Amino acid sequence: MNQKLPLSPASKLIVAGLVTAAIGVAIQIISGVPYPKVPPVCFILLIPAGLLVLGRWRWIPIIVILAGLFLIMGLFSSGASVRLFRPGQFGGCIGLWIQMLSVVVATVAAIVATIQNYRVRTA
Repeated sequence: MNQKLPLSPASKLIVAGLVTAAIGVAIQIISGVPYPKVPPVCFILLIPAGLLVLGRWRWIPIIVILAGLFLIMGLFSSGASVRLFRPGQFGGCIGLWIQMLSVVVATVAAIVATIQNYRVRTA
């Protein structure tokens, strides 16, 4: 029988960051920030988290790095970054902070996990 190895601490942090970021998106939606009926960002966040938990392939953190960079760049290129400093729409502001800080944490953890996954093991 093949048993799955437990998730590494870095992988656990990736999953926690991605799920928390999705919660940040939900907070924004509940607060009235306009999002599509089916927000693509939820797929960008939750599919890699699910793949990491279910598949345990060593290349999954690379997808998280790409997704994280895409979302961080999108924050600034779309102009949504101005909402980070508009506390007038409190829920949208807090939700975006939660989302983006969680994405940064998940991206950094994914870099660590990728290095760990591809490090040549000696001994």
